[in-house]
Amino acid sequence: MTKILTGGVGKTEVADTVSRLDLGGLEISVSNDMDAAMQLRNGQADYYLGTCHTGAGASLGILVGLLGSPLCHTFGRSVPTEEQVATLVADGKKVFGFAIDQIDVLAPLMARALAARG
Repeated sequence: MTKILTGGVGKTEVADTVSRLDLGGLEISVSNDMDAAMQLRNGQADYYLGTCHTGAGASLGILVGLLGSPLCHTFGRSVPTEEQVATLVADGKKVFGFAIDQIDVLAPLMARALAARG
């Protein structure tokens, strides 16, 4: 089971969007950045999806500080392809940030990529 935590201003919307997809093998939980960092660090969670108004920093600030930038990626205002997301996940990224007005596109994209990764 892959555990995904959500945080930031759109954390509930991200969790609801991913839950509605009903993808097998995913557990989604609403969290906050500090708790998420500790759970990721301790192996109690696998991924974090953070949202803010720009997707370019505030969604991941604490996680970058506590886990390091090599594990984190922000999409900012861009919308990646499925291949780009799969590559980021394969490269070991565990923390992703994006803008709240892109939840409807990016949350399903991320969930499918993480479910496929298992």
